[in-house]
Amino acid sequence: MAGSLGQGAATAVGTFRYVGRRRELDLLLAAARHPPAVVLIEGEAGIGKSRLVGEAAAVLRAEGRPVLTGFCQPLREPFPYGPVSDALTKAGPWLPEGALPDAVGALVRLLPGLADRLPPAPPATGGEQAERLRLVHGVRAFLAALGPTVLIIEDMHWVDEATRDLLLLLARDLPDQLGLVLTYRAEDLPPDTSVLGAAYRHPSGAGGAVIRLGPLTAEETRELASAALGPVATPALASALHERSEGLPLVAEEDLLTLAGQGGPIDQREAVRRLQDTDVPKGLREAVTERLVALSPAGAAIVDAAAVLAVPSDEALLAAVAGLDAETGTEGLIEALRSSLLRETEDHRYAFRHVLAQQVAYGHIPAPRRGRLHRSAVAALGARTPAPLVQIAHHTLALGDRAAWLHRAEEAAEQAAAVGDQGTAAALLHRILDEPELDTARRSRAATALARIAYNGVDFTAGAQLLRRLVGDPHLPRAVRGEIRMGLGLLLLNEAASPSWVRELERAVEELAERPVTAGRGMLALALDERAGPEWSARWMERARRTLADSGDEGLRVAFEATRLTLLGWQGDHTLWDLLDRLPRDADSPARLWQTARALHNVAEAAIALGHDRRAAALVTESRQQGRRAGAVIVECYGRVLELCLDTLAGRWDGLEDRFDALIAAYPDIGVPRAERLLALGTLAFARGQRGAALERFAEAVQHGERQIAVGTELRGTAGLMSVRLAQGAEQEAWAAAGPALAVLRRAQAWTKATGLVPAAVEAALACGDRASAERLAEEVREGIRGRDAPAATAELHLADGLLLLAADPGRAAEEYAAAHHAWRDVGRPYEAARAAERQGRALAPAGRPEEAAAALAAAADSYAALGAPGDLARCRHVTADLGLTRPGTPGRRGYGDRLSPREREVAELLATGATNQAIADTLYLSPRTVENHVARVLRKLRTTRKAVADALGEPGPDA
Repeated sequence: MAGSLGQGAATAVGTFRYVGRRRELDLLLAAARHPPAVVLIEGEAGIGKSRLVGEAAAVLRAEGRPVLTGFCQPLREPFPYGPVSDALTKAGPWLPEGALPDAVGALVRLLPGLADRLPPAPPATGGEQAERLRLVHGVRAFLAALGPTVLIIEDMHWVDEATRDLLLLLARDLPDQLGLVLTYRAEDLPPDTSVLGAAYRHPSGAGGAVIRLGPLTAEETRELASAALGPVATPALASALHERSEGLPLVAEEDLLTLAGQGGPIDQREAVRRLQDTDVPKGLREAVTERLVALSPAGAAIVDAAAVLAVPSDEALLAAVAGLDAETGTEGLIEALRSSLLRETEDHRYAFRHVLAQQVAYGHIPAPRRGRLHRSAVAALGARTPAPLVQIAHHTLALGDRAAWLHRAEEAAEQAAAVGDQGTAAALLHRILDEPELDTARRSRAATALARIAYNGVDFTAGAQLLRRLVGDPHLPRAVRGEIRMGLGLLLLNEAASPSWVRELERAVEELAERPVTAGRGMLALALDERAGPEWSARWMERARRTLADSGDEGLRVAFEATRLTLLGWQGDHTLWDLLDRLPRDADSPARLWQTARALHNVAEAAIALGHDRRAAALVTESRQQGRRAGAVIVECYGRVLELCLDTLAGRWDGLEDRFDALIAAYPDIGVPRAERLLALGTLAFARGQRGAALERFAEAVQHGERQIAVGTELRGTAGLMSVRLAQGAEQEAWAAAGPALAVLRRAQAWTKATGLVPAAVEAALACGDRASAERLAEEVREGIRGRDAPAATAELHLADGLLLLAADPGRAAEEYAAAHHAWRDVGRPYEAARAAERQGRALAPAGRPEEAAAALAAAADSYAALGAPGDLARCRHVTADLGLTRPGTPGRRGYGDRLSPREREVAELLATGATNQAIADTLYLSPRTVENHVARVLRKLRTTRKAVADALGEPGPDA
């Protein structure tokens, strides 16, 4: 039986009708239709990744959903974030008519074709990290403005580092209506590395999938052959096709194209024979080669030029490299398109249908002709403006001219860095440094440039590894190693990743003797190591002062002043506020603006530790304003952290967790909000009686704090952990936890900082019978804050003194607690004021002043109730009852019927958090048997199970 080949149904997406992969297509569509989602599509070359996303894109576009696609290329000219830019440029038809968010203005340079529809670009200030964060926020705001959208980035195994970092940050904080789809070859990624780098984790709350494509089955190959060939596709032909292609769709399609290209009716057995009798029975090479040898000289010249150029190229460039006039070049290009060797891209350029086909065609060119074509490419590309230096470097390397390639590659890296394309620059610099016997000057330039890129990257692990490798290069001059080591030390410091940052910065300062201004930056960073103590800070500040006096550098001077104000804030120095008032706020230079914002923020943070909360709030507002002027995005983030810290201290607890989560989502690559969130949520959990959750969060906060140069987080976390242990009656555990923290406190001499550690440690020491340690600690604090401006530390000292007096003289202890209560009220911390009032009431009762005791305890209970602190409220009521200070109850009890009583609601709310009966008993000061009865009534009234109490409380029901 004979039939006509090549009559199968083609589609707008691919050459032949789509077959198989229904499950994978359904997964992809489901994720895209239910954003936010991240879909990773993995598979070897030719397996059908592009076809899968193409089919999905066609369906989604038909539904009216914008689908934006960008491609990573193996040879791409410098343009910042090129694949993302390519994709977003296509969004014009879906941009809303109204004004876009101001943040989108950061994309003006990235999207020149849409610049007239975007807000004005913000000033380029604040350095590379600030620019990168502005760009991330801009991309996110742009995509959010489009509504339900799918962003596809293909061939991520070729992605440059800068684009990968951008996509990593975007994936961590997806717009609510975005589906992000990435395709890649796993075998071309570094070992054990995600397509988005080692720092990537699938975002919490986002959908998506990892789709790993495998070969087509025999049945799917038969279906593909039938779609292409109709009745000629017998089982024997389909079997031969599957055996030859091994299920790789690209190979199968290339074979089918070859059969179809031979034209005319053909016997089925002849078709099978053609597949079986080729010289090499498997792979793509023969299918492509068969079409290559059938080309005319003009067609072959165009295909050879395309193979050598290796990137999508326009018709004029193809003809120039091929050595053809315009008319002959057009004819050759048409033939190459008709043979399905080349295809037209969306931007009207021409490329091979797949990289494997390009590799086959390149290998088919005789070596002498390849050399001539590479020289022709260098000439043709060099005549363009601007010259595509990356491609020119590639062709010089292919010609074996190492010296020329080094020159061209360095030029290309400089060009890429100049236009902000750090990814392309980094790839070129890596290759330069890999060259053997590289001259010292070029090695120094390349290493220094690469170090700057690594320091500003998102993937901390990769950046630190690279910087360590660079500083270990014995061929680099000492000063160059010092500058690179400075970047490594600052990276380790900023990420709080390793205490070795101190050693690295100290070595860097010594290596940078020839570059004193850069060394001065390291000295100022070392001066801020609070853990090393004030003498350490003073020594480095003095070295920085001498360096400044010798250099007179303005940038170093403003950095010195900002650091000096920070240290005065830590010390509670009374001169701080006058000096801060004289700090210039109207500077024009980015360096001065940045240092002013930094100084205001650091002093605001110190003001909170000192107990000047209202002044701190004003400074935070001002620092954020200065930060915006300077383009310092990091100051904006840190300022919002301080605002949430002030909310926690001021008792503004409603929605606090959501506000922290929103901040972390906005700045996913910055660790500071996470540590502060742990402290805040630990406080809230303890106040609500959720002791297990509080312990977990405080312990994790301590771990965060141990890696920071400032001691506040570690000390506050330890104080919280000790408070929980004391409430549990685990005094020995509490006192044991105090030891490491007190050692840190004493070494840092951070007596002016109120962290809660001192009163907790005094209470734990007394409970363990170690009065001498408690008294010594109180005296150390007294001496440490003498003459200092530290109202919060003074309040904590009153609490410590009250604890020391309580057993022998409860009346005087009550006076100390009252002083603490008034101090906390003046500072503006109602929770701390309530806890001091509760202590006051407990001391007044044994002092023979029951009415005053009852009033103090009632005031504390009212504050706990207003704050939403049921755990503290239950304890306070229990203490009041134990002391006999409650009025006798009236006979009878109000009946609640099917509604929850107030006590039952307290039990239900604790059940909803997962609390055990014993934990509820501890929190509410009830017997386990009483809790069992309450739990039974709660479950009966809510008509639910223990696991579903949280859902039942959220629904209208008997308690509504």
